[in-house]
Amino acid sequence: MARIEFQSSFKNINQKEWNDLTKSNPFLKLEFFQSLEASNSIGESTGWYPFPAIVTHEGRIIGASPIFLKQHSYGEYVFDWSWAEAYQKYGESYYPKIVSCIPFTPVSGPRVFGSDASIKKNIVEQIEELANGNKMSSSHILFCGESEADIYQDTKWMPRKGVQFKWLNKSYKNFEEFLSQLSHDKRKKIKQERKKIQGLGLKIKKIKGPEIIEADLDFFYACYCNTYQEHHSNPYLTRNFFSLIRESMPENVLLILAYEGDIPVAGSFFIYDNKNLYGRYWGSKSFYPGLHFELSYYQGQEFCIENGIVVFEGGAQGEHKLARGFEPFNTFSYHRIFDEKFEHAIKDFLRREKSGIDQYTNELNERAPYKTDLNL
Repeated sequence: MARIEFQSSFKNINQKEWNDLTKSNPFLKLEFFQSLEASNSIGESTGWYPFPAIVTHEGRIIGASPIFLKQHSYGEYVFDWSWAEAYQKYGESYYPKIVSCIPFTPVSGPRVFGSDASIKKNIVEQIEELANGNKMSSSHILFCGESEADIYQDTKWMPRKGVQFKWLNKSYKNFEEFLSQLSHDKRKKIKQERKKIQGLGLKIKKIKGPEIIEADLDFFYACYCNTYQEHHSNPYLTRNFFSLIRESMPENVLLILAYEGDIPVAGSFFIYDNKNLYGRYWGSKSFYPGLHFELSYYQGQEFCIENGIVVFEGGAQGEHKLARGFEPFNTFSYHRIFDEKFEHAIKDFLRREKSGIDQYTNELNERAPYKTDLNL
């Protein structure tokens, strides 16, 4: 008979069995979660406590979900701060809560895995029971794949929509062919931005995981920290995380660095597989006009074209991506609130929010960067 368990760590889970179930994107590999944990990017004192669910049958994993006990809402990108404030206003505690997600990574995809639908449904029920049985305010499953919607039908889980921007590689032969599909003003702007970078005389290198050295990571991490400091925030990831992920899943890591002479001046960090490129982190030591767009978007688009990668996810937020060929796509999350008073209030909030998201998505689609009969 199948048995579900919640572990207190990712350390001792069978790597092959987990990865065989969760092979949707690189962020769901056990190596990714283990690197987060081993580097102390999650765990004690971070507010992220690993609590992965596994379902076993005859000693073999047949179901799984990355679960965390959360003491805050940082690093989730599905914002519920107002919900927490409402709880506090009425003398209730919103934290801790249970969350199924990928830490610090708003990448869409499955969150609940099983060899059949009944196992997935059981995991969701057990997540709900775990939170409610321990008198927590709520449980959340973030950035689900749209195909998972059936799991939540006829339940009290409430759906929430969002918007992200993705670039689609439509079998382009080169970057110029991609540009040729854009409207005149977008095409002109990108050419101007790239010309400015060329005029600076910077060299740009795309470095895949096996070729990345520690000195590259040292420099990039300084840039990464600088980006957070500029936004008056603290970095989520430790320096050791980047070494661990480069060692454990080098086939999924890409670093793009810009050099002035032989000195690195800026960098972008990506995760990828044979179908998707995920833009993650950017930073620089000095300001160069347009360099962010070059390293974070145009070089990534070129990498997709060169390697036959179909989808480039540029990360959270950013309407500026629209002008660079990215298009809007909806994201989906599910939320279970156990206090009936708050459940009704949040359900009403989500209904109004959905209307706004639908209108926003329609407006974005009307501003599509690609050619129409009117903007050749």
